[in-house]
Amino acid sequence: MAGSFFKGRFLSLFDYKTEKYIVAKNKKVGVLYRLIQLSIIGYIIGWVFVSKKGYQETDEAIQSSIITKLKGVSVTNTTESGLLVWGPEDYVIPPQGEAVLFVVTNFLETPNQKLGYCAESLKVLDGHCREDDDCEEGKLVAAGNGIRSGRCLRKDENSTGTCEIYGWCPIERKFKPKTPLLTNAENFTIYIKNFINFPKFTFSKSNVFETTDDSYLRKCRFDEELHPYCPIFRLGDIARRAGCNFQDMATFGASIGIMIEWYCDLDKGYSHCHPQYHFTRLDISVSKQTIAAGFNFRHTRYFRNAAGESYRSLFKVYGIRFNIMVHGEAGKFSIIPTLINIGSGLALMGAGAFFCDMVLLYLMKKGDSYRERKFEGSK
Repeated sequence: MAGSFFKGRFLSLFDYKTEKYIVAKNKKVGVLYRLIQLSIIGYIIGWVFVSKKGYQETDEAIQSSIITKLKGVSVTNTTESGLLVWGPEDYVIPPQGEAVLFVVTNFLETPNQKLGYCAESLKVLDGHCREDDDCEEGKLVAAGNGIRSGRCLRKDENSTGTCEIYGWCPIERKFKPKTPLLTNAENFTIYIKNFINFPKFTFSKSNVFETTDDSYLRKCRFDEELHPYCPIFRLGDIARRAGCNFQDMATFGASIGIMIEWYCDLDKGYSHCHPQYHFTRLDISVSKQTIAAGFNFRHTRYFRNAAGESYRSLFKVYGIRFNIMVHGEAGKFSIIPTLINIGSGLALMGAGAFFCDMVLLYLMKKGDSYRERKFEGSK
């Protein structure tokens, strides 16, 4: 008895079972089913394959190289520096031509500083004093300019003074500039050379027009319609494309992001892969109510006089910091994602049929009659 039972169970594994289909003459469910089918077909064709190119294999691991070069000259004439001519070797920091660079548009100079003794700045709170005991000898001034000498320098006995320090004297002049000194900076040009590679497809390209005319880059300027492959931009035009006025930014500096996007459909060929440029100011918030806007830093130039004494000039420079970023994605036909998306569409079709079954069997008035025909029991 037990042997025949297990034998029957084993042999039943090789039986083939098929579904029982019932044609329900219900126009409402029929229309609902066709609408679901059309929606799924429209989704698969329109969104998955046409819009999102679900038939393609993609590569987002873009490899990129950025080389930059600036050109332009400006002239400044100040009491401290006199008449100066500024070239790219003066106003571009660092000069190597990298993806992040700084262009000087304004500066404050404290010339001829020498190591010695002088009063700490009144703007340095830790340097305030009322008597010599407040200036402990040999102690550094927090956020200050040197080492305390032990003396408190005051105008009179009733006033608050500052500690005498040993450091680079005279200390830095503290005031805000009113206008940019490098007035011609907005006419400087920046050459952004970008090489990209999608390793999965061994596809490489650059954003420079492919021509044998050596004079092309000397006379062209970037234009989306006329010269999309001339990556030479006027700084004033970059500011305008970022929605800003260059002269407003040049006084206290700013940070601008330059985004180069490569979205390449390799099924269309090499000539249909183009760079797209986007420009954004990065140092302001949406509300534009911030005290952190602008960009500046300090650097020095050291020299010796005829007697061998060391001096330096301290520069607080303001300017535009450019951050050049590259993103991209390439796609090419592949049978694997195509079959996966077709299979997903067929699965959705099955889900649509299941939903219509639930409506027909449990939500319609004749649901009991449909269930009797759908499900047969045996005694």
